[in-house]
Amino acid sequence: MDEFRSLDVGTEFPGFPGVAAGFEAPLEMLAACHGRIRRQCATLLRLRAHLAASGVDDAARNAARGVIRYFDNAARDHHEDEEQDLFPALLESMAGSDPVCIRQLIDSLQNDHRELERLWGIVRTWLAAVVRGDAAQSAMAEIDSFVELYERHAAREEQELLPMAERLLGTEELDAIGQSMRLRRGITSF
Repeated sequence: MDEFRSLDVGTEFPGFPGVAAGFEAPLEMLAACHGRIRRQCATLLRLRAHLAASGVDDAARNAARGVIRYFDNAARDHHEDEEQDLFPALLESMAGSDPVCIRQLIDSLQNDHRELERLWGIVRTWLAAVVRGDAAQSAMAEIDSFVELYERHAAREEQELLPMAERLLGTEELDAIGQSMRLRRGITSF
């Protein structure tokens, strides 16, 4: 159904060209993922409105399945890309200097990841009920919190973390991050 078609949300921010990025440009790929997260959040909000107006139908069930699939896989990989690759590379780049600022930023972003995971558990349960045909309204506050936190989190990464990473990380570190991102997704041919 057209009402669940993804919005064309750009992810451009200073120093990054937009959403068409691959593993050879891991920072741009992380930024592009924010656009996809925003589109999924927009679908989630449209789904909630659709359910209130029309109840559970095939379009609602399909939208719920798509949001579940995205956040169970791609969003999880995105957080792992940051926590297992980008954050450690940034901390390593600060060796010998005062990493307090970057450590605080990384700690805050990791705390966001844990809260997003907690909220996702509640939102996912609601979406799974929609897939089964139940239009329960019990997760409305959590949906709002999930969408709002993702927006704040992505904006902070785009405004602070990714530009910092672009300044501090060299080609070798970025290539290693990109390779790790590929492997995390089971892509072994480069």
